Amino acid sequence: MDVGDHFPNFELKDENDETFSNTSLEGVRYIIFFYSKDGTAGCTREALEFNERYAKLMMMNVPVIGVSKDSSESHKRFREKNGLRLKLLSDPSHVLMEKAGVWGKKMNYGKEYEGTIRSTFLVGKDGIIEEAWKNIKVAGHVEKVHGAVKMLFDRP
Repeated sequence: MDVGDHFPNFELKDENDETFSNTSLEGVRYIIFFYSKDGTAGCTREALEFNERYAKLMMMNVPVIGVSKDSSESHKRFREKNGLRLKLLSDPSHVLMEKAGVWGKKMNYGKEYEGTIRSTFLVGKDGIIEEAWKNIKVAGHVEKVHGAVKMLFDRP
């Protein structure tokens, strides 16, 4: 997936084991980020940084949604432990991740495996991807995403 593509439709369970669908976001710009695992250092840092900007983004009506293959129960514990306000969705079969192009081959300590490729998308009110960040490093990433959203609102 890249800028200009229509973000795939999805229906996944959230941290409360309730079904959440992108149809509830029609007419709303949103940020959706894909991460590997609840509780790992990089994923926790990324979630906390999005959480720090949550209020500012919501004032612009731009919700933030995180997706990993972790269970709803894991997401609930992760949210509670870290005081997260973000919606977290469970994609255990990585169906959405594959559609979004964020599931694939990765290398870790010289070993190849399949997993989540840390990526973030800014999806427009019409469901079209406005910005895409793929295979990102956590340091400074959330700041870049927030800056891109602010620029959209600063345009005449």
